[in-house]
Amino acid sequence: MHMRRAGALLSVAALAAGLSACGGGEQTYATVADKIAAGETIVVGTKWDQPSLGLKMGNEPEGFDVDVAKAVLKQMNGGKDVAVEWKESASSNREPFLQNGTVDIIFATYSITEERKTKVTFGGPYVVAHQDVMVRGDDTTINTPQDLEGKRICKAAGSNSYRRITDPPPDGELDLDATTVDAANYSECVQKLSGSNLDAVTTDDLILAGFAKQAQQSGGKFKVLGQGFTDEKYGVGVKKGDTKTCEAVNTAVKALWDNGTMKTLLDKWFGGIQGLKLSDTAPTPEGCA
Repeated sequence: MHMRRAGALLSVAALAAGLSACGGGEQTYATVADKIAAGETIVVGTKWDQPSLGLKMGNEPEGFDVDVAKAVLKQMNGGKDVAVEWKESASSNREPFLQNGTVDIIFATYSITEERKTKVTFGGPYVVAHQDVMVRGDDTTINTPQDLEGKRICKAAGSNSYRRITDPPPDGELDLDATTVDAANYSECVQKLSGSNLDAVTTDDLILAGFAKQAQQSGGKFKVLGQGFTDEKYGVGVKKGDTKTCEAVNTAVKALWDNGTMKTLLDKWFGGIQGLKLSDTAPTPEGCA
């Protein structure tokens, strides 16, 4: 029992140290919630390469996750805007960035999984996406996720979406014999699909919808099958053990669903995309333990 208590104290000390380092200030904050209350700048990790979710445009990223981050932080701060420093957080560096204090909090299509819960404390989810499949607009050979048998699919660094196709449960889903093609991120996956180096990109429907919308605006054409086969619970990542911030995030998310903000943001970024079914009710919180 004494050993477990000592471990808990060490964990709290490590959490405080990480938050004091983030942003380069000398003041120490035990939690991100405390840092917000003190009026400090919050370093927020988002994607910078995903249209409609987090895409770098000028000095700042823009998209659904970016707007959700602003709204959640403002709600946590009693309705007052929070100063934000944006940091690109690709799938491959989300956990390291939280652990080493590079960022305070992450909104970056961050699906909550049991494995990730061992490294990260998650608030939310704030929305539930569904893994789907995107192919070239003229492809008539892939009409269902099961048609990916024997096909080339993208394996984006740090993402586990490909495993839902290639692995059996519990870690996977479909257990298909598909060939994976490596890519640094999903924007590279889409480039490879455009160049016929892939047969399909499979990941969350919101991610795919953003790329399909961007391609349509520039004259290209992809189609999303509209056959989601998993639930991807998008969480807000904070350093492991920061339950105070997690609970404040959950309170904020509920308020934003209750007042219609979340529905407005979903419609703003994803409304009108064929085959996409948007959430219209608040997801059940995972809990912060």
